[in-house]
Formats: sequence, C-alpha cells, structure tokens
Amino acid sequence: MGTTGQLSAVPEPKYWHLRTVLLRAIDSEFSTGQVLPNERELSARFGVARATLRQALDQLELEGRLVRRRGIGTLIAAPRVGVPVSRQEEGWPGAARSQAWRTIDCTTAPASAQLAKSLGIAEGATVHTVRRVRLVEGRAVAGESLHVPAAALPHLPGFRAESDRARSVLRQLERLEVDGESRSVELGVAEAEQAALLERPPGAPVLVMTTQYASAGRLVALAVSTYRADTCKLTFGEAGLVEVTPVGATAEVRTAS
Repeated sequence: MGTTGQLSAVPEPKYWHLRTVLLRAIDSEFSTGQVLPNERELSARFGVARATLRQALDQLELEGRLVRRRGIGTLIAAPRVGVPVSRQEEGWPGAARSQAWRTIDCTTAPASAQLAKSLGIAEGATVHTVRRVRLVEGRAVAGESLHVPAAALPHLPGFRAESDRARSVLRQLERLEVDGESRSVELGVAEAEQAALLERPPGAPVLVMTTQYASAGRLVALAVSTYRADTCKLTFGEAGLVEVTPVGATAEVRTAS
C-alpha cells in the first residue's frame, strides 16, 4: 500500500533505543540476580533524562528481563522457565497433573453462545468449568479454565461440596480415552482477574494456549490457559508436531498428537 517509506521514516522513541542499549549492557556486564546501579548513575552513564530511563526500565520489566524488589532495587531476572505443555509430559487434565495444578473452583452452568460454538454443542447446554492455577516452584505461572460438556460425562456422580465437584469432573475426564488433541498459542494481555491471579499488572503480556481434547471422535474438553509471558517459555516435547500458521498480523502455533 506504499507505506514502507513512511514507516522507515518514523523516528525510534528515545526510551526504546535506550532499552536496546540496556539489553546489551545486561547481557555483557551483569548476571542473574545482580542489582543494577541506581537511576541517577544510569542516567548519567547513558546521558538520558530519568523519565526516559524509567520508561526503558519499565519496558524491560514488562518483558521479564528485570525485576524490581522493594528495599533492594532493580535486579537482573532469571531466564524464563521451560513449562511442558504436551500430553506426553502432562497427561490428561486430571490426577496426572494434580501436582502442577491447584483447583480454585468448579461451576456448572449453561453454555454461552461463544463457548457453545467452541465446544460444538448447543447454546444453553450444561457445561462444567474447572478453574485452576499452575504452580512452578510455588509460584503461579498460569491460570486455566477447563470446560467440559456435561454430556461428555453422563455418569458423573453427585457432589456434596464444591471441591468434590471439581475432583469428580477431573477424575471422570481422565477415564475417557483420548484419540486426538490440538493446541494453539497466541499472544494476549492479562485482564484484571488474570493479572491478579498471576501477580502481574493488567495489560501485561501473556501467552494464551487453547487445547481441545477429543474422545470417541467428539470434543470432550476445552482448556484455555493463560501463561505469564515474562517468566515462561512453553515446551511441546520432542515428539510433538509443531506448525506455525500466520493468523492476520500474528502467528499461531499448533501442535497435534
């Protein structure tokens, strides 16, 4: 559309250029856990205003390269943690993953139009939704909503308590035989509820992974997981087939087993 020349003429913001310079310094001069010099020293070293410096530091913190600790200062963050997401490594979303996932609650309600479309069921059909948080070394790295159509679990027993409901749904789901699954990953931003769960500010970048599970030729579960993009890198296992498919201006990663 003839916009290349216009884009190339747009000047780079000062804070973004400083971000690049700071990254080079971080990689060459500092190690994980080391404290950066204070803002006054950094401003003097790079010849920038403190406002510009703060913008650059805020950006690097958002990207997970820096972490701020009250009473200590700004530290070099640890490398991203590899989080396995393939079924070969995690198993079904039931007892096999109970060590990694902690259940928050479970609700049973009619499916909205959007959820019904995603699950391939009629709008208003009953769906069980288990909300969970994934922990790595005691820290929350992901939140998940696992949606299971009630029709997929016809023999689900009654439950006396909320915790029994979640446990029953997960156990019954795990008893089904998986004959297909697909995963897609896209970049998103944390909404208020997700941000609070992950201890991140609203609008922080996250990786949203959607997983569909099939059994006996039909979709029996849909999991939407939101991972912290600043501390996590998702690993799909050596046996997983990975495709990168352009979706508009973004890229979608799909795996299938």
